[in-house]
Amino acid sequence: MNALVFVALIACGGKQTPTPSNGSGSADAGPVKDTRNAFQKRLATACESVGKHITDCAVADAKKEVEAGRMTQKDFDLNTKPEILEKNTEEFVKKCDVPAMTSRQVRVLEVCHKEETECDPFLDCLSHLNDPAK
Repeated sequence: MNALVFVALIACGGKQTPTPSNGSGSADAGPVKDTRNAFQKRLATACESVGKHITDCAVADAKKEVEAGRMTQKDFDLNTKPEILEKNTEEFVKKCDVPAMTSRQVRVLEVCHKEETECDPFLDCLSHLNDPAK
């Protein structure tokens, strides 16, 4: 399953673009207006949801490794600290939420997250991110 997580991360990779700022640098500039279009909002939501799901699957996989004796409890505890899990999700979202994503790919992310609750089918579903449109 680890290979599938890696594939999912790579599949969502792409050129990163910096987030535009208003340039004021002022913390009291008032509420920030979300200027993203509907597609950009869908993409961000899908990437966040899928990133959390992948992180949960990685934890489940690590638990299986501990149970099978291929990982120590100490290593599990170190690798599943909340800050580590949060960083893993954050890194996935950075690689996923890119302008190069197509509407079809966003739909794959949305459907996989919604329809597949078990990790193996979920990760298998994500393997279709780069399939050509039919």
